[in-house]
Amino acid sequence: MSLKAVHEAAAERVGADAGYAGAVTPEEAWRLLKDDPAAVLIDVRTQPEWVLVGVPDLHDVGKTTAFVSWQTFPAMNENPNFDAELATRDVTPDQTALFICRSGNRSADAARAMTAKGFTRCYNVLEGFEGTLDDARHRGSLNGWKAKGLPWVQG
Repeated sequence: MSLKAVHEAAAERVGADAGYAGAVTPEEAWRLLKDDPAAVLIDVRTQPEWVLVGVPDLHDVGKTTAFVSWQTFPAMNENPNFDAELATRDVTPDQTALFICRSGNRSADAARAMTAKGFTRCYNVLEGFEGTLDDARHRGSLNGWKAKGLPWVQG
């Protein structure tokens, strides 16, 4: 699948009313990170999640993840400095910005907010890092970055 096809499929998944460019699967996110030199992965989870659950490992594609919490721990209020913190990590409005969280909800909110602030290519990573709950109410086995076998390390 070409990069253009990935972008088109992502846009179709969310429709015109989403408020951001589209939604990509974890595998498509990896493809964009590999093949688009300007693509950046932004992990919007909290610091305890990064440390305890693990983080995407972009070493194989010569990149690093931008870690900026969408919500502040422990209150889980929206981070009022989110866009300023992105700027300190050299994330710019013209990049392909891939937002990832635990399951895909916070990252969609972040993608929507940054699109409203002028970012032109914001994508939500579907399923997030840990994916949805299984029958035993555990994450990490059904879908998501980790379950798809994409590179990650313990934080």
